[in-house]
Amino acid sequence: MLGQMSCQNQRRAEVAQNPIPVVYSERSSIDLFGFERLHPFDIKKYDKIYNGLVRDGFLDRSMVHQAEMLGREDLLLIHTEAYLEDLGDKRLVAGYLEAPILAKVPGVDIRRQVVEPFMIASGGTVKAGRLAVEHGAAINLGGGYHHAMPGHGEGFCLIADVPIAIRKLQAEGVVVRALIVDTDIHHGNGSVVCLGDDDSCYTFSMHERHLYPLHKPEGDRDVIVPEGVSDEAFCEVLRKELPKIFSEAKPDIVFHVAGCDALAGDPLANGGMTAAGIAKRDAMIYAYCKQHNVPYVMTLAGGYSKGAWKAQLESIKNLMR
Repeated sequence: MLGQMSCQNQRRAEVAQNPIPVVYSERSSIDLFGFERLHPFDIKKYDKIYNGLVRDGFLDRSMVHQAEMLGREDLLLIHTEAYLEDLGDKRLVAGYLEAPILAKVPGVDIRRQVVEPFMIASGGTVKAGRLAVEHGAAINLGGGYHHAMPGHGEGFCLIADVPIAIRKLQAEGVVVRALIVDTDIHHGNGSVVCLGDDDSCYTFSMHERHLYPLHKPEGDRDVIVPEGVSDEAFCEVLRKELPKIFSEAKPDIVFHVAGCDALAGDPLANGGMTAAGIAKRDAMIYAYCKQHNVPYVMTLAGGYSKGAWKAQLESIKNLMR
């Protein structure tokens, strides 16, 4: 026990010297009297990762940057007025989240208990973007809702957090050009629709061909990975793609949609990757950004296996070493 405490204290001292800022808020956690456990997405994974970082000495609670809820003007940078009204409709929100039981749970304040936590986690992506510009990198323990559209939600996603963050940073004059590197194994259709007509934003997605969504609008660079893709195969393709997309995008910032649904055993995908492979993938992107002096932002996105949160925890710890 003493040895373990000594290692944790040493880790805290090392992290304090050269920290990657972490953004999180317990207010982004959704609690629906236990009904949330019936959904395939583990909405508590953000809390588990945060607690794991603290427990293992990689994060001190005093070091955490609090995610702040997006305001209406922020949301309107991407979303429509009509959609913001729809977010008060329990039936519609249940459909966007593919959780029909949500519409039947009595006593649920849909805005306060579901929509606002998404807005807080999405505000974390904006804050992480600002912190990355200042510190070189930042991690939002949430976000990456890459299926959300301007006029509707879908695929468990309500708020287009990354496109909103890009628009905010552009409006503030912090960045001009942005690159989205989407390694969630589901296509980032929402990001493409939200930003596809803007030459200052470049969307790159690595995904399986036959997974959701059925219609995959063409992004700036789309790469199909085969079913059962291994660590080696995925990382080899990524290694070849990074120079190409950086050359074309010329980014001032990179937002990484770092879903880990490529893990073997994920019930909503067919990947064959391991937790070590996910960590290698993320480290490769971070290292490439660091090498080229481009701020790096990690968002956590999808991952539906029981071990998804553990894989992302280990990957984040690896980046913070």
